[in-house]
Order: sequence, then C-alpha cells, then structure tokens
Amino acid sequence: MASVLLVEDDPVVRAAVMRALTGQGHIVHGVALAIEALREVTVHEYDVVVLDLGLPDLDGGDALRMIRGVTNTPVVIATARDDEGEIVRLLNAGADDYLVKPFSSEHLGARLQAVLRRARDSKQLVIGGLEIDVTLRRAAVDGTELSLTHKEFELLSFLAARQGEVVPRAEILASLWPSHRDDQTLDVHLSWLRRKLGERAAQPRYLHTVRGVGVRLVAPQ
Repeated sequence: MASVLLVEDDPVVRAAVMRALTGQGHIVHGVALAIEALREVTVHEYDVVVLDLGLPDLDGGDALRMIRGVTNTPVVIATARDDEGEIVRLLNAGADDYLVKPFSSEHLGARLQAVLRRARDSKQLVIGGLEIDVTLRRAAVDGTELSLTHKEFELLSFLAARQGEVVPRAEILASLWPSHRDDQTLDVHLSWLRRKLGERAAQPRYLHTVRGVGVRLVAPQ
C-alpha cells in the first residue's frame, strides 16, 4: 500500500484512476491543478506522484521542475504526449517513469510498484559527518538535513556510492545527464552542492575536483 498523489485535470479520468488505484490497496488523493499539487507535496509526504502534463494552470513539465525543487518523492508522468524527445527531456528533468495514455490500471499499478520497489531497495551511506538515506532520498551533514533538488541528490549519492574514487566527469555526465553532455551543467550542480555542504571549491571538505579528470568524494580530514 502506498500514498499516491494523482494530478489529473480530467474529472472522469481522475475518478477512474483513483478508483482503480484504491482498489489495488493504495491511498489516493486527487487534484486537478499544478498549484494544488505543489501545495500538497509541500505540506504532506506522499510515496509517489502521478502527474499529467496537460494541466490548465501550468504545463506539467514546469510543474515537475517545481516539485523537484521541494521534494524527492518519485514522480511518474502519465500523459497522452508520446514524443520521444519530450520523454527523454522529462526523465532527465527528474521524472522516475513515463506512461503514455491510454494505459490500463494494471499497467499503471505495475509501474508504481516498480518505482516504489526501486526506492525501497536502496541503502544508507555514511561518510564522515555526511549521512545519505537513498531509500528516503534524504541527506544530512553534521546532523543538519540538506535541502537538495532531485539532481543535486542524484549527484551526491552517485559520488558517495563511489567514495574515495576519482569518478571521471564523462562518466558522471553519461549517468546523470545522458542526453546533455555540457560540462558546465556538472560544474553548476557541483557549485550548488558545495554551497549546501558548507564548503568552497578552493577549500573543499567532501567534494574534491581532480583537474582534467573528475571528482572525488571523501570524508574530511
């Protein structure tokens, strides 16, 4: 059983999906607008968000980016848009899965279970004063929880899983930004992450850049 936030503006579709997921044992709350979804994920903790893209107040792609700014809750896109470029772009923007309408309730339920299973099968990492709970998608440093975007968390946990190793920049980009190989993207995210970890590139504590090679995450000396 999971708590599901369904963001769907069509009342008929919303009612049908809510009925199907409730029948599968989930607790489902449905909203019609992106602004309502943002309010919900800010106030309440959900296990997964099912997000339509054709919302009347805000495009679902923009809603996804805003949701990712406040929570790491898994997001499954459920939409009639089937453009491959759009699918890739939204997966890179932080979506955990993408379904094209029409789909059966059994198909949606199976996808939700897969997303939830991936989240539960993760682990905790501890490096010095840095604690990363990959299952709950939370991180803290010296006991203070970090407010990380989806990509910041992905970058931190990716490097933490390889702690002590110099991870090549090309490998980081290929894993986290497979269709966007601009080095500046990585540099910007590293800068944001360093700021939240309380360090600077000139005086690193956890994130050490090996010029021309890659990045290494280690416990402070």
